[in-house]
Amino acid sequence: MQPALLDTSIYIAALRRGSDAVTALQRLDSGAVLWLSAVVLEELYAGAGERGRNVVERLERDFDRAKRILVPNLNDWAQVGRVLSQLAAKYDYDQIGQGRLTNDALMAMSAGRLGIRVITANERDFRRLAEFRSFQWEVTAV
Repeated sequence: MQPALLDTSIYIAALRRGSDAVTALQRLDSGAVLWLSAVVLEELYAGAGERGRNVVERLERDFDRAKRILVPNLNDWAQVGRVLSQLAAKYDYDQIGQGRLTNDALMAMSAGRLGIRVITANERDFRRLAEFRSFQWEVTAV
């Protein structure tokens, strides 16, 4: 089974349900080896309150121990810039629109580099990114 990583939208939905995020999310992976994007980790820490921070710290620790944290490299960053430029030209995005997509694009480019499938609840943005760079992704209901 192809490795997978969960977009921030999936983690946030699990955290909002108040369930143990790790247990709830393991049911979504369909047996695939799960990775954690460093971009998702950053977004989770940025939005975590006191209680949520403990869950995020546990996610970081568990994925780090398993050596399955995906960190964007220089080429990923360069591809993101190219993709955002193409998106801006096609969809008339302003800088704010491009900035909003930066993290999703970083996840997509780094996951695509390693053949990791992105699982998201954010169909619109990932569909647009996939127009310009090939990567595996799927939408799931949360």
